[in-house]
Amino acid sequence: MNKKLINWVGLLGVAALISYAVAAYFCRAAFPGYNWMESAVSDLSAETAPSRQLWDKLSAVFSVGIVCETCVAIYVSEKKISSKLFRVGIYIFIIKSWISTVGYKMFALDDAGKEIGGFNEIMHMVVTAFVVGLSIISLIILIIAGIKRKEVRDIGIWAAISFAMMLIGPIGMASFPPEYFGIAERFSIYASIIFSAVLGLYLFNGFKKALKEGEDHA
Repeated sequence: MNKKLINWVGLLGVAALISYAVAAYFCRAAFPGYNWMESAVSDLSAETAPSRQLWDKLSAVFSVGIVCETCVAIYVSEKKISSKLFRVGIYIFIIKSWISTVGYKMFALDDAGKEIGGFNEIMHMVVTAFVVGLSIISLIILIIAGIKRKEVRDIGIWAAISFAMMLIGPIGMASFPPEYFGIAERFSIYASIIFSAVLGLYLFNGFKKALKEGEDHA
Protein backbone atom coordinates (compact mmCIF):
# COMPACT_ATOMS: atom_id res chain seq x y z
CA MET A 1 0.00 0.00 0.00
CA ASN A 2 1.38 3.37 -1.00
CA LYS A 3 1.68 5.66 1.98
CA LYS A 4 -0.05 9.01 1.86
CA LEU A 5 0.92 12.15 3.74
CA ILE A 6 -1.43 11.34 6.60
CA ASN A 7 0.38 8.01 7.10
CA TRP A 8 3.77 9.71 7.33
CA VAL A 9 2.37 12.08 9.94
CA GLY A 10 2.11 9.02 12.17
CA LEU A 11 5.86 9.17 12.72
CA LEU A 12 5.33 12.41 14.65
CA GLY A 13 3.94 10.27 17.46
CA VAL A 14 7.26 8.46 17.82
CA ALA A 15 9.18 11.72 17.44
CA ALA A 16 7.06 13.27 20.20
CA LEU A 17 7.89 10.40 22.57
CA ILE A 18 11.61 10.74 21.85
CA SER A 19 11.44 14.53 22.25
CA TYR A 20 9.72 14.29 25.63
CA ALA A 21 12.06 11.59 26.94
CA VAL A 22 15.13 13.55 25.84
CA ALA A 23 13.82 16.74 27.50
CA ALA A 24 12.93 14.92 30.73
CA TYR A 25 16.42 13.38 30.87
CA PHE A 26 18.72 16.23 29.90
CA CYS A 27 16.84 19.06 31.64
CA ARG A 28 17.64 17.53 35.00
CA ALA A 29 21.22 18.74 34.67
CA ALA A 30 19.96 22.30 34.05
CA PHE A 31 17.99 22.30 37.31
CA PRO A 32 20.38 22.38 40.31
CA GLY A 33 19.12 20.22 43.15
CA TYR A 34 16.45 18.50 41.06
CA ASN A 35 15.91 14.87 42.07
CA TRP A 36 14.03 12.99 39.35
CA MET A 37 13.04 10.18 41.73
CA GLU A 38 11.33 12.64 44.05
CA SER A 39 10.14 15.51 41.84
CA ALA A 40 7.49 15.76 39.12
CA VAL A 41 8.48 16.13 35.48
CA SER A 42 6.34 19.27 35.26
CA ASP A 43 8.76 20.98 37.67
CA LEU A 44 11.30 21.06 34.84
CA SER A 45 8.98 23.15 32.66
CA ALA A 46 7.67 25.50 35.34
CA GLU A 47 7.78 29.21 34.47
CA THR A 48 10.57 30.00 36.94
CA ALA A 49 12.46 26.71 36.58
CA PRO A 50 16.12 27.19 35.54
CA SER A 51 15.61 24.37 33.04
CA ARG A 52 12.63 26.05 31.33
CA GLN A 53 14.49 27.37 28.26
CA LEU A 54 16.21 24.05 27.62
CA TRP A 55 12.90 22.24 28.12
CA ASP A 56 11.20 24.40 25.49
CA LYS A 57 13.93 23.58 22.99
CA LEU A 58 14.19 19.85 23.60
CA SER A 59 10.44 19.26 23.87
CA ALA A 60 9.56 21.32 20.79
CA VAL A 61 8.71 18.23 18.72
CA PHE A 62 6.57 16.85 21.53
CA SER A 63 4.33 19.90 21.16
CA VAL A 64 3.34 18.89 17.62
CA GLY A 65 2.53 15.31 18.62
CA ILE A 66 -1.11 16.40 18.77
CA VAL A 67 -1.03 16.62 14.97
CA CYS A 68 -0.33 12.88 14.79
CA GLU A 69 -3.12 12.03 17.20
CA THR A 70 -5.60 14.21 15.33
CA CYS A 71 -4.68 12.49 12.08
CA VAL A 72 -5.25 9.12 13.77
CA ALA A 73 -8.80 10.21 14.63
CA ILE A 74 -9.39 11.45 11.08
CA TYR A 75 -8.00 8.25 9.55
CA VAL A 76 -10.01 5.82 11.67
CA SER A 77 -13.12 7.89 10.99
CA GLU A 78 -12.69 8.06 7.21
CA LYS A 79 -11.66 4.41 6.89
CA LYS A 80 -14.29 3.22 9.39
CA ILE A 81 -11.63 1.23 11.25
CA SER A 82 -13.16 -1.62 13.27
CA SER A 83 -16.27 -0.95 15.38
CA LYS A 84 -17.96 2.26 16.43
CA LEU A 85 -16.90 1.49 20.02
CA PHE A 86 -13.26 1.39 18.96
CA ARG A 87 -13.54 4.70 17.12
CA VAL A 88 -15.23 6.36 20.08
CA GLY A 89 -12.33 5.24 22.27
CA ILE A 90 -9.89 6.83 19.83
CA TYR A 91 -11.90 10.07 19.70
CA ILE A 92 -11.99 10.39 23.49
CA PHE A 93 -8.25 9.76 23.67
CA ILE A 94 -7.61 12.54 21.15
CA ILE A 95 -9.97 14.93 22.97
CA LYS A 96 -7.91 14.22 26.08
CA SER A 97 -4.76 15.14 24.18
CA TRP A 98 -6.21 18.46 23.03
CA ILE A 99 -7.27 19.33 26.58
CA SER A 100 -3.77 18.43 27.74
CA THR A 101 -2.03 20.46 25.02
CA VAL A 102 -4.15 23.58 25.42
CA GLY A 103 -4.80 23.33 29.16
CA TYR A 104 -1.20 22.93 30.27
CA LYS A 105 -0.13 25.79 28.00
CA MET A 106 -2.76 28.08 29.52
CA PHE A 107 -2.14 27.01 33.10
CA ALA A 108 1.53 26.12 33.33
CA LEU A 109 2.93 25.90 36.85
CA ASP A 110 4.55 29.17 37.92
CA ASP A 111 7.12 27.76 40.30
CA ALA A 112 8.78 24.37 40.42
CA GLY A 113 7.66 22.38 43.44
CA LYS A 114 5.24 25.11 44.56
CA GLU A 115 2.30 24.02 46.69
CA ILE A 116 -1.09 24.13 45.01
CA GLY A 117 -2.84 27.31 46.13
CA GLY A 118 -3.15 29.97 43.45
CA PHE A 119 -5.64 30.05 40.59
CA ASN A 120 -3.06 28.91 38.04
CA GLU A 121 -2.03 25.93 40.13
CA ILE A 122 -5.64 24.95 40.84
CA MET A 123 -6.54 25.11 37.13
CA HIS A 124 -3.44 23.04 36.36
CA MET A 125 -4.83 20.34 38.64
CA VAL A 126 -8.31 20.65 37.07
CA VAL A 127 -6.75 20.07 33.65
CA THR A 128 -4.88 17.09 35.08
CA ALA A 129 -8.14 15.64 36.43
CA PHE A 130 -9.77 15.89 33.00
CA VAL A 131 -6.72 14.42 31.27
CA VAL A 132 -6.49 11.47 33.66
CA GLY A 133 -10.23 10.84 33.63
CA LEU A 134 -10.56 10.89 29.86
CA SER A 135 -7.42 8.76 29.50
CA ILE A 136 -8.88 6.07 31.73
CA ILE A 137 -12.24 6.14 29.94
CA SER A 138 -10.68 5.95 26.48
CA LEU A 139 -8.29 3.15 27.38
CA ILE A 140 -11.03 1.06 28.99
CA ILE A 141 -13.19 1.49 25.88
CA LEU A 142 -10.30 0.45 23.64
CA ILE A 143 -9.60 -2.58 25.83
CA ILE A 144 -13.23 -3.65 25.54
CA ALA A 145 -13.16 -3.02 21.78
CA GLY A 146 -10.05 -5.18 21.51
CA ILE A 147 -11.73 -7.99 23.41
CA LYS A 148 -14.76 -7.87 21.12
CA ARG A 149 -13.02 -7.43 17.78
CA LYS A 150 -9.89 -9.39 16.89
CA GLU A 151 -8.76 -6.91 14.20
CA VAL A 152 -7.94 -4.36 16.93
CA ARG A 153 -7.02 -6.84 19.66
CA ASP A 154 -3.36 -5.86 19.56
CA ILE A 155 -4.30 -2.21 20.04
CA GLY A 156 -6.48 -3.31 22.94
CA ILE A 157 -3.45 -5.04 24.46
CA TRP A 158 -1.41 -1.85 24.15
CA ALA A 159 -4.30 0.04 25.77
CA ALA A 160 -4.27 -2.48 28.64
CA ILE A 161 -0.52 -2.00 29.12
CA SER A 162 -0.95 1.78 29.14
CA PHE A 163 -3.86 1.49 31.56
CA ALA A 164 -1.75 -0.64 33.92
CA MET A 165 1.08 1.90 33.76
CA MET A 166 -1.39 4.69 34.47
CA LEU A 167 -2.64 2.87 37.58
CA ILE A 168 0.90 2.26 38.82
CA GLY A 169 1.33 6.04 39.06
CA PRO A 170 -1.28 6.92 41.72
CA ILE A 171 -0.85 3.58 43.51
CA GLY A 172 2.88 4.20 43.74
CA MET A 173 2.40 7.79 44.87
CA ALA A 174 0.12 6.62 47.67
CA SER A 175 2.19 3.58 48.66
CA PHE A 176 5.82 4.66 48.27
CA PRO A 177 7.68 7.21 50.41
CA PRO A 178 7.63 10.83 49.10
CA GLU A 179 11.20 10.48 47.85
CA TYR A 180 9.92 8.11 45.15
CA PHE A 181 7.05 10.30 43.97
CA GLY A 182 8.81 11.15 40.70
CA ILE A 183 9.24 7.49 39.71
CA ALA A 184 5.55 6.69 40.24
CA GLU A 185 4.45 9.86 38.45
CA ARG A 186 6.49 8.98 35.37
CA PHE A 187 4.56 5.74 34.91
CA SER A 188 1.33 7.72 34.53
CA ILE A 189 2.87 10.31 32.21
CA TYR A 190 4.63 7.90 29.88
CA ALA A 191 1.57 5.63 29.68
CA SER A 192 -0.26 8.15 27.52
CA ILE A 193 2.77 9.29 25.52
CA ILE A 194 3.82 5.73 24.66
CA PHE A 195 0.28 4.82 23.61
CA SER A 196 0.18 7.90 21.37
CA ALA A 197 3.42 6.74 19.74
CA VAL A 198 1.90 3.28 19.21
CA LEU A 199 -1.15 4.81 17.52
CA GLY A 200 1.22 6.84 15.37
CA LEU A 201 2.94 3.66 14.19
CA TYR A 202 -0.42 2.12 13.34
CA LEU A 203 -1.29 5.23 11.36
CA PHE A 204 2.05 5.02 9.56
CA ASN A 205 1.22 1.43 8.67
CA GLY A 206 -2.27 2.42 7.58
CA PHE A 207 -3.97 0.20 10.18
CA LYS A 208 -3.49 -2.56 7.58
CA LYS A 209 -4.23 -5.46 9.90
CA ALA A 210 -7.39 -3.82 11.23
CA LEU A 211 -8.60 -3.02 7.72
CA LYS A 212 -7.86 -6.49 6.34
CA GLU A 213 -9.35 -8.47 9.20
CA GLY A 214 -12.23 -6.00 9.40
CA GLU A 215 -13.10 -6.74 5.77
CA ASP A 216 -12.88 -10.48 6.46
CA HIS A 217 -15.11 -10.02 9.51
CA ALA A 218 -17.65 -8.11 7.44
